[in-house]
Amino acid sequence: MDQSLPTRDGPRLNREITARNVRLIDATGAMVGVVSLREAFDAAADADLDLVEIVPNAEPPVCKILDYGKHRFEEQKKANQARKNQKVVELKELKLRPNIDDNDYAIKMRAAQRFLEEGDKVKLTMRFRGREMAHQDIGMRVLVKARDELDSVAKVEQMPRVEGRMMVMVLAPR
Repeated sequence: MDQSLPTRDGPRLNREITARNVRLIDATGAMVGVVSLREAFDAAADADLDLVEIVPNAEPPVCKILDYGKHRFEEQKKANQARKNQKVVELKELKLRPNIDDNDYAIKMRAAQRFLEEGDKVKLTMRFRGREMAHQDIGMRVLVKARDELDSVAKVEQMPRVEGRMMVMVLAPR
């Protein structure tokens, strides 16, 4: 097994470090330079802190003197904050019909606009029943009208395509 890589999760600490010489960064963040491992251990003991190998693949490895428990806590806090600030993009579906009434169409477009402004994708599904399948051009015109109306807030991610008795188009926020 290769000795230069950490064997457990996270960096190697104190006596787990095996390099003969290390590039040392002190507790204040100042670069001390290349020193022997013994000198690095002594400096960490004097500061009453841990010696942590932060760049194990460098030649020589870079070690820093810090309170490892506090360091891990800070990293965990950063990761939790990043996860909290993440926005999950949802796919909202709006179902339309080829002979949709003007008012119904306007309501659907307002909903689509709101979803897109909130950062969600919108899937417009045109459903055909019975003989409507013979007039797919009418459904296509409704989807093209929707695309043109929402052009200021959305871009077409998936052009209209027929899937069985449905025609589907996906819009993503700009």
